[in-house]
Amino acid sequence: MSVVTSSLSKDQQKKLLSLLGHVRLHLLYKASVHNFTAAAFHNRCDKQGPTVIVAYNAAGFVFGAYTSKDYAQSGEAVKDGDAFLYSINEKENRPLRVAGITGQCAFKDEATGPNYGGLVFLHEDKPEFQSNPGTSFNFQAAAMHGGDLKLTEFEVYRVEGFGDLLPKPWRNIQWTAERKQQLMNAIQNYKPDIKSVHQARVLLVGPVGAGKSSFFNAINSVFRGNMTSQAIAGTADKSVTTQFRTYTIKAGKGGGAVPLILCDTMGLEEKPDAGLDIEDLVNIYKGHVKDRYQFSPSTPLVADAPGFKQQVTLNDCIHCVVYVVDTCKVSLLTQKMLDKFASIRKKTNQLGLPQILLMTKVDEACPLVAEDIKNVYRSVYIQTKARELSESLGIPLSCVLPVKNYSEELDLDQETDILLLAAVQHMLNYADSFFENQVLEDQEANDQLELYRSSDHLRPVLSGKTKHQVA
Repeated sequence: MSVVTSSLSKDQQKKLLSLLGHVRLHLLYKASVHNFTAAAFHNRCDKQGPTVIVAYNAAGFVFGAYTSKDYAQSGEAVKDGDAFLYSINEKENRPLRVAGITGQCAFKDEATGPNYGGLVFLHEDKPEFQSNPGTSFNFQAAAMHGGDLKLTEFEVYRVEGFGDLLPKPWRNIQWTAERKQQLMNAIQNYKPDIKSVHQARVLLVGPVGAGKSSFFNAINSVFRGNMTSQAIAGTADKSVTTQFRTYTIKAGKGGGAVPLILCDTMGLEEKPDAGLDIEDLVNIYKGHVKDRYQFSPSTPLVADAPGFKQQVTLNDCIHCVVYVVDTCKVSLLTQKMLDKFASIRKKTNQLGLPQILLMTKVDEACPLVAEDIKNVYRSVYIQTKARELSESLGIPLSCVLPVKNYSEELDLDQETDILLLAAVQHMLNYADSFFENQVLEDQEANDQLELYRSSDHLRPVLSGKTKHQVA
């Protein structure tokens, strides 16, 4: 017997899962295999718990309905506050999600095909559907299905949760006040291996809205002992950060500087003429970009421009690169964005810079983590997303770190602080790797120079000795 497989592309599945959250999909019914009839649908989909309908048409739309309730042919109108309609198409990066009209039923649980009022599937046991915007759900027909009412395929999936928590965490972390103090002391007492360098310089790189500026604010808040908002942060389609900024962190109000500089950049965008330019990024790596330089996506910084720093030392260079990705949007990273990350990774590797990836907003991505941040390394969902990012971006899983930035809180939280501080310690450890490589390269260069000098010193002696022997 042949295996029935999903018609969802990888990108379509990622977008659908972004709407459903902490779940996996199990295919129950495929109309091209099991027939486009209400009887076939109910035979395979009744009493299966939460399900999602996935309909396809020739116009290129993938659309349908989610319900948390059972199909049971009860003949009743079922109310479900969690139910929604959705639509996915290649022209839109984000899927459309339509919630039900308040007070109206989600679907009619009858012996017919799935009837969600606004969308009625398998009408009269045919590969087609009816569209009735305003009935149970409000939507624009063109945005939902493009006006094509014929079905090329129709599937139903059971929506399964990943379960509660892992039996034991996939990383061990101490959540005590002592551990927090240890981390703070280690960071404040950090000294680079190269004496001429006084602070590790770490660059934050990521898509618009990933939480780069918020990460700095969170770290600054931990060391200040209260909430701060020095870096401009917010939610927008375009990058809130438009300048290159270097931020120094102080231990307490008026305290000494922590030996770490966090550098913030303009957000990455898919379009080649928008967001941070890769050539600007290389100039930042090499220390040529001055603080508060105003980015111009259409014109990368050139050597004779006012914002270009001609004379640079190792103090000006970046010592560790940190990619920042919103955990809630891992499934929505498009191929264009992944390609841009790949280009950046290639340039970064060429320059020998160590790299880390921060997964932000873990509490928004997983309800179990929102309930208790200590669940971050026991959450199956967070572990799954960490592995997905590791594979998609080509970064070892050991370099992927989940964190939670402060966003709505008014007071600091010990567990959140520990997660943030542990990430900073990893950054300093990776910066040490960069410095150690510089020391080795300098030593090799000195050894080569010494060998050259020794050879020069020996040549006249050997030459003179040869002449004497010939004579």
